[in-house]
Amino acid sequence: MPWSLRTRRAGLVAAFAAIPLALAYRFALVYRVRAGYPKRHAPATTPAAVGLAWEDVEIPAAGGLNLPGWYMPAEGTDPSAAAPAVALVHGWESARDRMLPHAQFLHAAGFSVLAIDVRGHGANGAEALPVSVGEFAADARAAAAWLRARDDVARVGLLGHSMGAAGALVAAASDPGISAVVAIAAPAGPYRLTRLTFRLADLPFPGPIAWPLAWLTTYVYLRPRGHRPSDTSATQAVRQIDAPVLLVHGSDDRILPVSHHRRLAAARRAARPDAVTETLVIEGGEHSWAYEFPAFRATVARFLAASLGGPLDPHAAAAVAGAIAAVRLPDNDRLTALDDEPGGARSVARILRPQAPEP
Repeated sequence: MPWSLRTRRAGLVAAFAAIPLALAYRFALVYRVRAGYPKRHAPATTPAAVGLAWEDVEIPAAGGLNLPGWYMPAEGTDPSAAAPAVALVHGWESARDRMLPHAQFLHAAGFSVLAIDVRGHGANGAEALPVSVGEFAADARAAAAWLRARDDVARVGLLGHSMGAAGALVAAASDPGISAVVAIAAPAGPYRLTRLTFRLADLPFPGPIAWPLAWLTTYVYLRPRGHRPSDTSATQAVRQIDAPVLLVHGSDDRILPVSHHRRLAAARRAARPDAVTETLVIEGGEHSWAYEFPAFRATVARFLAASLGGPLDPHAAAAVAGAIAAVRLPDNDRLTALDDEPGGARSVARILRPQAPEP
């Protein structure tokens, strides 16, 4: 065969081989645009809805941002003694008001509580770059640092839900000043989270295509912020955290399967066999609203009292928190991607289903 013909044929084979990669990259770019920018929901209520006094505060965060928050100081303790504090980190397309039932029972158990709006969420402005677990982690670290700077705060813990749970774990992996973490319904890692959104949106990718596509899509999604997938992985984080960790998941979670919980627990126990690792699977629990289960409230309060100290011993803190009637607040029919039951799947589908080509 003449050399020129072989060269042309080789060029054609290379061109045809590049077509799937080009299509995959195009999909990843569209995914980043449609899934990377949360719909913002300003808080619809205040801590007064759960009977708490509060201060409006601003939390200095990376990038020169000031995150809006509510600080709810502990009551009924010795004024000369600092109280343990817990920063609350909400999930995707959520806001600080959705964490108020957590604040309600934690405050009753003797903790000061800080609730923030993560960047791109709540009362914050829109972000110019995609939001990922990396941004949830940065803002969780900022909240913890703000609490530690206060004279009325002793040790500091984090409690996060969903994306906020992954962010809390990633934050604690690099901040030894965080003394305990409660992670509720945390996604195990970025590849699995991306793959999960494909399934929730009923995108017809078979496994041999879906996993490589999820890998590429994750890299493209994270690239504008300079993150690596390992930097945003809760599984990597739990292997590095020295502080006590409580992992919580609902048995009936239809958004993030309980297999994510098992993967996180196994990774932590294998890497940190001597560290405190507690797990709780709530039978009948879904992705959200774990606080409606007395066993959850009691377990979280006991764990944090044991890890952070406080005016109540762990047994008393558990009893007080378990007795609080914490229930979900009116939500104005908010629909979110990874923070609702069962609307999360519909929201993801709305984001990712094929639409008109981008201009």
